Amino acid sequence: MLPDALLINAAILIVTVIGLWAISVRINDVSFIDSFWGAGMGLLAVVSWLQVKPQAGPLATLIMAMTAAWGLRLGLYLLRRWRREGEDQRYARILKKDRAAGRFAFAALTKVWLGQAVLLMLVSSPAQVGVLASGSSQAPVPPIALAGLAVFLIGIFFEWVGDWQLSRFKGNPANEGRILDTGLWRYTRHPNYFGDCAAWWGIWLCCAGAGWTYALYTLPGPLFLTFTLTKWSGAALLEAGMKKKRGDKYADYIARTSPFIPWPPKRV
Repeated sequence: MLPDALLINAAILIVTVIGLWAISVRINDVSFIDSFWGAGMGLLAVVSWLQVKPQAGPLATLIMAMTAAWGLRLGLYLLRRWRREGEDQRYARILKKDRAAGRFAFAALTKVWLGQAVLLMLVSSPAQVGVLASGSSQAPVPPIALAGLAVFLIGIFFEWVGDWQLSRFKGNPANEGRILDTGLWRYTRHPNYFGDCAAWWGIWLCCAGAGWTYALYTLPGPLFLTFTLTKWSGAALLEAGMKKKRGDKYADYIARTSPFIPWPPKRV
């Protein structure tokens, strides 16, 4: 049954998180949790698919493959970034007082790892439920899921290419102090975040292919992701920092460039 399968997923997630938390305590840094955000969602999709194997049907396999590809790429990208740049200052600020008071281990578990696990389970619910609900059905992939695949591929293009362009830009010392406003970044201030959002709305549409009831149950996942990418810890947080660092340069970029959805730049 679906609830039992989701409980198995949750148990596997908690065990994995506890293991990663132990590593973070040992190295005194939780920053690599960002790489687990994508990798963990891919893991849950694969675990869901293994629960319906060997009878897994075309839709279940499609959703698993989409989520695993997205999660593996993002996980490796963020892991390399953490190895290159070191501790993320967001987490350093969150845990600063607890680290000074000798409560780093407990705070890392309660303030970072467990909270992220809950959100990861929520956001990835369309993939988990989509795989488990479609299960062994050998019916052809329905049109709504094909539409979801198209939205997903658009998102993957913006996310992967946006991250690649940003990495090349930041890797060039000549760009120090400049604003990336070429390539996809000419049409949206956050092509990678837009792509992330589109990819998960695509996965949600594929979940709808298993039944609109399942899509309704999992709707909070993409809604929360959209909120966090646009208003909470994604674009909003990044732009607050960029305004402080780049001042008028970034203000000019904001004036002419779409905040999220790709659109031709304005003439200012």
